[in-house]
Amino acid sequence: MTTPSPAGTLEAVADAAAVPLAVDLDGTLVLGDTLHESLLAALRRNPFLLLAMPLWLLRGKAAFKRELARRVLPDPERLAWNRPFLDWLRGQQGRREIVLCTAADAGIARAVADHAGLFDDVLASDGSRNLSGARKGEALVARYGERGFDYAGNARIDLAVWRHARRAVVVNAGAGLERAAATVAAVDTVLPGPRVSPLTWARALRLHQWAKNLLVLVPLLTAHLLFEPAAVRQALLAFLAFGLCASSVYLLNDLVDLPADRGHPRKRLRPFAAGELPLLAGLALVPLLLAAAFVLAALALPPRFVLALAAYWLLTAAYTFALKRVEMVDVVVLAMLYTARIIAGTFALGVALSFWLLAFSMFLFLSLALVKRHTELGVMARAGRDGADGRGYRVSDLPMLGAMGIGSGLGAVMVLALYVNSPTGEQLYSQPKALWLLCPLLLYWIGRVWLLTHRGRMHDDPMLFALRDRTSQAVLLAGLAVVVLAL
Repeated sequence: MTTPSPAGTLEAVADAAAVPLAVDLDGTLVLGDTLHESLLAALRRNPFLLLAMPLWLLRGKAAFKRELARRVLPDPERLAWNRPFLDWLRGQQGRREIVLCTAADAGIARAVADHAGLFDDVLASDGSRNLSGARKGEALVARYGERGFDYAGNARIDLAVWRHARRAVVVNAGAGLERAAATVAAVDTVLPGPRVSPLTWARALRLHQWAKNLLVLVPLLTAHLLFEPAAVRQALLAFLAFGLCASSVYLLNDLVDLPADRGHPRKRLRPFAAGELPLLAGLALVPLLLAAAFVLAALALPPRFVLALAAYWLLTAAYTFALKRVEMVDVVVLAMLYTARIIAGTFALGVALSFWLLAFSMFLFLSLALVKRHTELGVMARAGRDGADGRGYRVSDLPMLGAMGIGSGLGAVMVLALYVNSPTGEQLYSQPKALWLLCPLLLYWIGRVWLLTHRGRMHDDPMLFALRDRTSQAVLLAGLAVVVLAL
């Protein structure tokens, strides 16, 4: 939405055409901050750079930006561009001089300007001068004179520029900044940014994926403790601790995967990839959520659960930074992470680990992990690409992944069948033979999941699909009825 000023006469249009337009980069031309994205990219490439960064900062912020830009430049194609503002700028192109004027390092600014193809010149930090706030205003006044330019910005620091500008273009900001800008310059155009709401943060924390942590409650059912209040309380506390820990990991994963997510047809809509949320806020929440998870676990749950939670987080962090890029290792680790929730649930309740449950879950979740990879590759194939960024698979691997996934799912059915006829099953259930009915139910469900995957109709996350799909819900209810009958 664009709100022009009342000045709409032909004289005003001609006057505007003679006035250069200076455009900010971070938060204005692109949603987000290229410095923060460069910092994350540098640490992804070489975490030991963290040791050198304090020395760079001692030489000033401009020197810090220059050192960072020498090592990594964000790919302009993978930035979260402010599309409505880009369209508005294209309408200005050819009518007047447009200058990219930014506190970002000149290397980043030039790469962005070349990619956008909209700018006549670039003014940026040069390694010795940080072109931000008042310094930016001084540079523009020195070049164009007092009130000799219009300026497009998005933050309160831009007030120091607007007070020297002829007109202000307020981009990706709230009403408060628009009012403040109007006190120092005539506000010409207002282009609001994406609306951030509690739902946006809920999406970033992936609260909907807490449903996966219901696996922590599985030992309640298998140990026949579902109607024991103390056990239920422990299991729910374990569920909450796992949820906080998982959200910490999801945030970390989204920050690390930023460029790859922006190249994905659906993941590019995630809040950080889309530029809806600031990266620094995400970085701050990662340790806060993790600390909350471990404080809760340490105060309310057994030490073995705390160790299981720590192992889960460490394995997930290893997956985020390295293991998910190694073909086959990634899906095995995913299966282990799902199984880890069940193991942690047994530790929270203080019950014995079941060999049968562990074997069943590993086969089943390996099959679902392969569904996930098969689905991702299918999306890439339909987009005409050979593979997904940050993954070790190629589209040509689709038949093999399908075969392994179906075989692993059938392995889970075999483990279930053997369990039904085992001494353990006969001890826990008064009618263990009734559990045989679970086998055809599971065979049907796994076959249907893989059929939908083959047809390209599977969700990115098969666990979430299972929780939302009506047929899967009916199969689950039928399975629970069979278990009750066997009791």
